[in-house]
Amino acid sequence: MYDLPSYVWALVLAGVIGIPATTSVMLYRGAIAAGLGRRTATTVMVVAAAVLGGWLLASGLLARAGVYHQASGQAAPWFGVAVAGTLLVLLAATRIPVVARVLAAPGTPARLALPHTLRVVGVTFLLVMAQGHLPAIFALPAGLGDIAAGLAAPFVAWQLAGGGGRTRAVWFNLFGILDLVVALTIGFLAGLGPWRPLEVTPSTEPLSLLPLALVPTVAVPLAIALHLVSLRRLRAAARSEGDRTGDLLPASG
Repeated sequence: MYDLPSYVWALVLAGVIGIPATTSVMLYRGAIAAGLGRRTATTVMVVAAAVLGGWLLASGLLARAGVYHQASGQAAPWFGVAVAGTLLVLLAATRIPVVARVLAAPGTPARLALPHTLRVVGVTFLLVMAQGHLPAIFALPAGLGDIAAGLAAPFVAWQLAGGGGRTRAVWFNLFGILDLVVALTIGFLAGLGPWRPLEVTPSTEPLSLLPLALVPTVAVPLAIALHLVSLRRLRAAARSEGDRTGDLLPASG
């Protein structure tokens, strides 16, 4: 167990609680935009908050019990299962009819960009690196990438809400996914995986321990899911706009 300062715990909890909480609020706003009514919208928000909050608590308990960590200093297989499994479950949940209707409502990409604002707490990785507990090869790209995504998120959401910025939003989402995938990959190669091709000291072992374990098992899968859904909605909007333009061309000829 790593003896990390209380402010590191506070930053981690701000991110892993704030991103799911903001997502739940955005689902409420999406349900209103979809015309589902306040009662249904509130139900959607509460259920989303309960599911995401429940997994956050469960993942914290699993990390505390050492389920994600092996005595060898590597992540246990359940760590990878938690990361990948959470992402798959979240993507499957988008197929639930009421959730699909919420996500199909106008303005979804703008709403789903806002939770990424809290990724500025990626500065935590830089702080833990400065304390000698994380390698620079992981902390620098992961921390700086998250900070960049967090700073860009509100501007992307603002532009989308104003009816523009779709191309910039696509690049934002692609960058956000790349940032997270690169961080996970380096994390596994530098100490979490069964093989360690990146021999660095210190290793990325702290990512399988509290409080940092909550980031890859809770916040990262949710952030990737938000990016993927946003890209899907941006693509659908572009296709719909193209179809309308095509329908108008013969009439104008």
